[in-house]
Amino acid sequence: MWDWLARLTLAIPLGVAVAALSGIGHRWFDILAQFTAPALVATAALTAVLALTRLKMAALHGLAACIALVVAATPQWLPGGPRPEANAPIVRLYSANLYYLNDDVAAIRTSIEQADADVVVLIELGQDAAARIDEVLQGYPHRAASMRLDQTRGPSRSVIGSRYPLTALADPPDGLHAVAAVARTPLGPLNFVGVHLTRPWPFQEQWGQISQTMALQAVVEDLMGPVVVAGDFNSVSGARIGRQVRRDLGLHPAPGFPGTWPANLPAPLGMTIDQVYASPDLAFVRRSLGRPTGSDHRPVVTELTRAAD
Repeated sequence: MWDWLARLTLAIPLGVAVAALSGIGHRWFDILAQFTAPALVATAALTAVLALTRLKMAALHGLAACIALVVAATPQWLPGGPRPEANAPIVRLYSANLYYLNDDVAAIRTSIEQADADVVVLIELGQDAAARIDEVLQGYPHRAASMRLDQTRGPSRSVIGSRYPLTALADPPDGLHAVAAVARTPLGPLNFVGVHLTRPWPFQEQWGQISQTMALQAVVEDLMGPVVVAGDFNSVSGARIGRQVRRDLGLHPAPGFPGTWPANLPAPLGMTIDQVYASPDLAFVRRSLGRPTGSDHRPVVTELTRAAD
């Protein structure tokens, strides 16, 4: 009985893998595709227990599910992308969803300070933190910001802070919460866009993320030169929205392991919905997680350079 019960249970992670591997953009498949990483960790643990208790057939089913999940998660963990140009300058980016009710300014400041980034992109900067922006972004005198006010998130800001001179760009289209600026870096002018997409179905209407990504496409297409888009996409890079960003915007993602949300779980169990994408003329050198900020999201620290020809 336990063997059959375990096999039935393992049908769930196998279904997650199939949904992710199918490439189908239907909302049911898309929501399942978000869970490949946590499903893999949980399935591996269950498979180990089954092997130790000598439920051999169930353990073999678990091993098959693990293999399928590894294949499904690989596009977000190891997405490929251009090779870095040797000896080119490196620009370090810190990006984080701070959660609009998070008032732990000391933790936010410590996290940013430890990352020692050149450019900082902050999403959902709440009223308390925004009131102490000079403390939060100490050492980043060049700034661009946008305001957000809605029923789900209340008043909050998205902010780009930079050690390099920064020029704010035009406000994004209505319906897209974003901030954009061009920084004069050692790599030349770099366009930075901080974005926060809505939550996926069933939490919001099914076309919300898709239409916002189309609006983001219009923003990116108007930019001249290299582009970096960072923020909370509420989607892993291997699911529907990640595929749309790569296909329609021509951007490639940074590696997506370990996960960024929710922050109260161990990172390997989390989902990497906080993404960084770059245009093909840029390459990622390194990606890591930053120190906790008091938010339910982990910050992301990425290093970028010029892509090799």
